[in-house]
Amino acid sequence: MRVHLTVNGRDETVDGVWEGESLLYVLRERMGLPGAKNACEQGECGSCTVYLDGLPVCACLVAAGQADGRRVRTVEGLADGGRLHPIQEAFVECGAVQCGFCTPGLLVQAHDLIERVGEPSDAEIREALAGNLCRCTGYEKILDAVRLAAARRGAARTGTEDRS
Repeated sequence: MRVHLTVNGRDETVDGVWEGESLLYVLRERMGLPGAKNACEQGECGSCTVYLDGLPVCACLVAAGQADGRRVRTVEGLADGGRLHPIQEAFVECGAVQCGFCTPGLLVQAHDLIERVGEPSDAEIREALAGNLCRCTGYEKILDAVRLAAARRGAARTGTEDRS
């Protein structure tokens, strides 16, 4: 099967996709985008979260054929060329990255939350990230990173941004 999709703003065609192949497999193994991680293959851990037509999904649960003609944005697509997205910067600054396996999914989910809500409450952050499992951090630094990125976004919108 041939699958046409737009990945991180670029039109792509992938040939030889078999019917049971996941979008995650296509992204990682056929397109060389290793950001989304393959952990549970059951949609339970969130490490493979990507945007599909603007909505976060577990790429392991999406058949590659279902992505035909659709838009996909991966964690690699959050960055602007060589510049990290502010949510990615905040994760680094706050030490929210440990082994890194869960990080791509958390970044996509946190990005979505901030885009939808702006400056979410702690309860909103916890709810949004509930489907993303991390075994290393204890989550506190992840919460700190989301708070920092959201605060910076709010400050940038009001013109009071202080990046110190």
